Amino acid sequence: MEHTFQYAWIIPFLPFPVTMLIGFGLLLIPTTTTNIRRMWAFSSVLMLSIAMAFSVNLSIQQINGNFIHQYLWSWTINNDFSLEFGHLIDPLTSIMSILITTVGIVVLIYSDNYMSHDQGYLRFFAYLSFFNASMLGLVTSSNLIQIYIFWELVGMCSYLLIGFWFTRPIAASACQKAFVTNRIGDFGLLLGILGLYWITGSLEFRDLFEIANNLVHNNQVNSLFAILCASFLFVGAIAKSAQFPLHIWLPDAMEGPTPISALIHAATMVAAGIFLVARLLPLFIVIPYIMNLISLIGVITVLLGATLALAQKDIKRSLAYSTMSQLGYIMLALGIGSYRAALFHLITHAYSKALLFLGSGSIIHSMEPIVGYSPEKSQNMVLMGGLTKYVPITRITFLLGTLSLCGIPPLACFWSKDEILNDSWLYSSSSTFAIIASFTAGLTAFYMFRMYLLTFDGHLRIYFQNYSSAKNSSCYSISLWGKETSKVINRNLLLSKANNNNQVSFFSKDTYQIDDNVRNGIRYFSTYLRNKYIYTYPHESDNTMLFPLFVLVLFTLFVGSIGIHFDPGIMDFDILSKWLTPSIQFFHPNSNDSSDWYDFLKNAVFSVSIAFFGLFIAFILYGSAYSSFQNFGLINSFVKKNSNGIIFDRIKNVIYNWSYNRGYIDIFYTRILTLGIRRLAEVIHFFDRHIIDGIINGVGLAGFFMGEGIKYIGGGRVSSYLFLYLSYVSIFFFIFLFLKF
Repeated sequence: MEHTFQYAWIIPFLPFPVTMLIGFGLLLIPTTTTNIRRMWAFSSVLMLSIAMAFSVNLSIQQINGNFIHQYLWSWTINNDFSLEFGHLIDPLTSIMSILITTVGIVVLIYSDNYMSHDQGYLRFFAYLSFFNASMLGLVTSSNLIQIYIFWELVGMCSYLLIGFWFTRPIAASACQKAFVTNRIGDFGLLLGILGLYWITGSLEFRDLFEIANNLVHNNQVNSLFAILCASFLFVGAIAKSAQFPLHIWLPDAMEGPTPISALIHAATMVAAGIFLVARLLPLFIVIPYIMNLISLIGVITVLLGATLALAQKDIKRSLAYSTMSQLGYIMLALGIGSYRAALFHLITHAYSKALLFLGSGSIIHSMEPIVGYSPEKSQNMVLMGGLTKYVPITRITFLLGTLSLCGIPPLACFWSKDEILNDSWLYSSSSTFAIIASFTAGLTAFYMFRMYLLTFDGHLRIYFQNYSSAKNSSCYSISLWGKETSKVINRNLLLSKANNNNQVSFFSKDTYQIDDNVRNGIRYFSTYLRNKYIYTYPHESDNTMLFPLFVLVLFTLFVGSIGIHFDPGIMDFDILSKWLTPSIQFFHPNSNDSSDWYDFLKNAVFSVSIAFFGLFIAFILYGSAYSSFQNFGLINSFVKKNSNGIIFDRIKNVIYNWSYNRGYIDIFYTRILTLGIRRLAEVIHFFDRHIIDGIINGVGLAGFFMGEGIKYIGGGRVSSYLFLYLSYVSIFFFIFLFLKF
């Protein structure tokens, strides 16, 4: 067993050869490499599968043995400094390794079909393999320097993948935004690492934690400096895991291909910040101010991400804000010391969110033949609807992922989110955190089910691709935001209204009625397009894309069972607690106590009731039953134009504007930070160019003119030079005497 753990270092290095071979192949023999491109995809899946098998084997041994293994070898040694590299295998490492490899494999399989038409197919797989290898190297690192190296590699890979379609200005801007935002966090992380080394003289986790804890407990270190160093470390996690206020890069990262969105949001980049906080929790837990800061940032992110997802029209952007909110839950759990609940939700959320993102990719793939290859349209939920009969398998998988994220039993996220909510009531220093977390659970159910209803419920709201022959064609549409009416509308007018932000209302979903002429026009135009071998309706994805969805559905259904814990006489298969035994007692002695059925049902009824209330509100406002509620006058009586109705309209408009404009945070950063820095740079540039350079240039010009004037005075006679010299000396001597007396 010891021999097996010594070779755990091969886990992060297995995906590297594929990246290097693809790169050398494209450089040296591009034609041959491109012709066998499917072989490289198979190689990527194979190498990551071997890494997964190795990770699973190590995890099983760890669960059975309950031990932690660390293997080191020297890199640099001298009298004052020594640096060692190695790998650390503990519960956190094994959990992250399995998450990265399993999600990475399904994303690679999915990408083979999703990216088959793209000219950058091989470049995409090279980036993916490098991304997975960098993340595996990060989670197996045994010291902070090693973590920082792989931390930067993960950031570089995310930059390359977010800007994969770099010819699109929006994608190029998005990857630059992600890069710059994460550089802020990376700089803070570097300062924190240097500060900790200054305090402890070590970078290895075991030595660092032991020395730092002793220094803090014995008051042998300046508490303010220790808090500052720990805060800098946490800033790195804030940026990487898209926590407030450095979350602004996450929604723009959706400009990359959808498989990348699934990988980033499920198991790699955003999980890196969570991993860092979990890894350094033995250090943070002895500094109460940092634990309170982690909890505060987590609960703010929970609420902010949920409110910003309420009115998004882009399906991937809505899922991105959902990721931000769920990561806030995990950060909140870590801040209150609920280590088990945090890692449990990290596992369940990873598989559910990967399922949702890959499902959204299947939806986008089905919509592209209708609206053209335009992310602004193929990802716009306003132009979807009624996809149930066109993509039934995708619809079922997306529904299961949605219900899981909403916290509906017995799906995966129910078990972990319920535990976080329960622990937030038990262990948080303020009940405010627990109230916000519980309220956000209802918001999560609302915006997730809204997304599902807008995508699959009702009727398809757009039919035709933007061909010149269909320029003035009429079509049947459901207006998500408009008023109920019966008329035939121009297609281009529909698109312009659907994309007009100023004409969007928040809660209405009324229908345009179809007449016989429009129905006949649809039938004729659809027949014409089918004869031209062009899809006129959305279509289900190929089996290569559906197979990963099926695998993730299995995880979503059953992975929650690893954390179910009751009395041993009732249900004794709490694998997660056995997995975390070496470290869980350190963080919270009672965090893995078994619970009885009464406590479980009491907590579950509360959390599920909140989730169902959010589902109910979403169904009323966005479901097909809206018209029946309207006929009974339930909604109209509530929003009629009296004083209460006017107040309600104002509130919903404020909520919509807040959500759709991203909480005005991007606007604040643009106007205050970006423009402020530019204006400061302009002032400094003016001062440097006209003041500093002016003084230097003035001295040079003065010397030039003095030299020009003096050369005409001199005549070559020594007596004249001596007379001038004595005259100057006399003048300066009299001035000196005058000033002295």
